[in-house]
Amino acid sequence: MQLRVLGAAAGGGFPQWNSNAPACRRARSGDPQAQPRTQASIAVSVDGDHWFLFNASPDLRQQIEATPCLQPSHGLRSSPITGVVLTGGDVDAIAGLLTLRERHAFTIYATTAILEVLDTNPIFEVLARDIVVRQSVTLGEQTALTLPDGTPSGLSIELFAVPGKVPLYLEGDTAPPIVESDTTVAAMINGPARHLFFIPGCARMSESLARRLQGADAVLFDGTLWTDDEMLRSGVGSKTGQRMGHMSVSGPNGTMAAFRTIDVRRKILLHINNSNPVLLDDSRERATVAAAGWEVAFDGMEIDL
Repeated sequence: MQLRVLGAAAGGGFPQWNSNAPACRRARSGDPQAQPRTQASIAVSVDGDHWFLFNASPDLRQQIEATPCLQPSHGLRSSPITGVVLTGGDVDAIAGLLTLRERHAFTIYATTAILEVLDTNPIFEVLARDIVVRQSVTLGEQTALTLPDGTPSGLSIELFAVPGKVPLYLEGDTAPPIVESDTTVAAMINGPARHLFFIPGCARMSESLARRLQGADAVLFDGTLWTDDEMLRSGVGSKTGQRMGHMSVSGPNGTMAAFRTIDVRRKILLHINNSNPVLLDDSRERATVAAAGWEVAFDGMEIDL
């Protein structure tokens, strides 16, 4: 099973277009210790010829141009992209679908709730329904990812709910509760002999999630914030991580603490906000996560299992 990290940053990317914070200034200046990152997405394949995207970020065109295995290789028009699996309905997970509007056949795999988000927004009708299939995935059931001719790809997924909230643009006037529903899901990706998890958003570690992750070959996990209040303290935002539906990396209730008793072969942070100092190679926080056995994802990272 081959995995390519197309983007490792949270919404807005790194540097964020309107951020003049110190870390973003370092990234913009070409500082080699502050490597830019696009918005979170991965691509997975068994044969190296047919690739499935997990989330379609607004940066997808840039990501394809930076990833040779996703580029056309035959005929006047073609693409190795065979399907897109959506784990949520936030803008940074679905906006890239609009990049794939040039009448290329592929399948969108998502829960009914997320497909309804696409169905109710007419702009997504640019994905011609006669060639782009929208396949509803039932939580907790194994779903085979298929090639264009309907044959198995060698990959299957299981989507399951993790603690989270509805997309920002669907929030009402009051803060939505953190719930486990089909609007924020994780993906277990099964290959011929290995399995991994893609979890770009998670508000807390539940007992059921911890049990699922035991023994995984790799987990790519929500690394949005270092501390729950970092955006408040740095003056770049008005919400805590919990308010946004993300657990922090550090602290007694954070990601590093939650994984201390979970046996995972490779632990990788992604969906990292531009305010999180783990993005900086020379930061104390980066050294801390490395000492705890964590890797920090970067655009172009290759993982072969």
